[in-house]
Amino acid sequence: WDIGSNKTNRLPSQTLRWRLLLSYLTVMLAILSISALGVYQYTRRSLYDQLDRRLEVLAQAASHNLLAIAAHHAKQQQTGSIGHPPSTQTKCYLDNDGDLDIPWQQLRAPDQGVEWFDARKQLIGNAGTLVNAMPLQPGSQTWQQGKIRAVTLPVYSRSDGKAPLAGYIRVTHVTQEVEAVLSRMRWGLGFGGIAVLGLTGLGGIWLTRQSLKPIEQSFQQLKQFTADAAHELRSPLAAVKTSIQVMECYPERLHPQDLKKIGAIAATTNHTIELVENLLLLARMDEAELTENQQWTVLSIDEILGNLLELFQSLAQAKGMTLESRLLKDVTVKGDATQLSRLFRNLLENALYYTPAGGKVMLTMKREDRSVIVLVADTGIGIAPEHLSFIFDRFWRADKARSRRQSGMGMGLSIVRAIAQRHHGAVTATSQLGVGSCFRVRLPLN
Repeated sequence: WDIGSNKTNRLPSQTLRWRLLLSYLTVMLAILSISALGVYQYTRRSLYDQLDRRLEVLAQAASHNLLAIAAHHAKQQQTGSIGHPPSTQTKCYLDNDGDLDIPWQQLRAPDQGVEWFDARKQLIGNAGTLVNAMPLQPGSQTWQQGKIRAVTLPVYSRSDGKAPLAGYIRVTHVTQEVEAVLSRMRWGLGFGGIAVLGLTGLGGIWLTRQSLKPIEQSFQQLKQFTADAAHELRSPLAAVKTSIQVMECYPERLHPQDLKKIGAIAATTNHTIELVENLLLLARMDEAELTENQQWTVLSIDEILGNLLELFQSLAQAKGMTLESRLLKDVTVKGDATQLSRLFRNLLENALYYTPAGGKVMLTMKREDRSVIVLVADTGIGIAPEHLSFIFDRFWRADKARSRRQSGMGMGLSIVRAIAQRHHGAVTATSQLGVGSCFRVRLPLN
């Protein structure tokens, strides 16, 4: 399991704004696409339906000449003209213009053709400028191949459709005109959709900004209240702590039964002071102007980690644990020494608290590209998979797996992430219940 550190607990106004805008544009794009596709399909079907109706009308008009065409074809067969070269075939002049045109020839467009078939589906005549060499399609009234569309109608001796089948009429037409209209429509829908989507995006940006203003204002007020409250609580807490320290310096003036109460008050005061300091630290880190700090200095990571190891070595020995390290030399970064020390101290404290006696905590450093990687691994109780996605959230504590630390406030790992992000780094975690956890901190080298 691996959890990245790109998430943040503060309100990411820019990120949230772009996410809302992207969601809005995605929905609008889906709506526009479905609408455009529906309009295009409806128009395409309507145009082809109109073309089919025109071809059916033409086929019905041509059906009246089927008997005459069949008689002419039979006469040619009797005279033996069929199968001979065209110059020797007997021509039929139905309207004295040299082809098989008939009085409704004005109905035909330049790219049309009419074919007459007998009952055996044998071609017996054709007319028009479009000659189709395809055989008659069985059981098909309308079909299209490439840019040629055809309509086939059966012809009966009587109009009631119960008389013997006399033959078939097939009318073909080039779909170039329809496709040209559809092509223009596709271009229009495409450019129109882009224009509408662009205008929708501009409107979405404006609407998103307007809708987020109250949220951002409320969040800024909440952050300011947190920072002010934490700052104002420091003075009275300091006074309480000083008073308790004074009383502890003169135990002879206190009743023996009050000593435990004073100790409990002191522990609670220290816990509250730590909570206030953490809140104040996170509130300050949430400020955008603190993302860059011109007062940062070049720091030696191995020195910071070495000092922390000396500090926690005695605690590890007291718990019967092993604290090992593999540190590199002369590894420098640019940042704040106090904050980086706080980052690694929180990780080491967690590792020691959640590792039972006889366990091991390992601190490792390595270089990776232009970054230094610090690994804090332990053989502790681990973190449940369903909890990994929440461990960097503020004030979050697991109910079972990691509830042993009674003094915890659920802010240690959120502070770790905030410090890492402020130093242009990242922190990730991998863990397995009953095996242990490993926190990976990446910081850019100086």
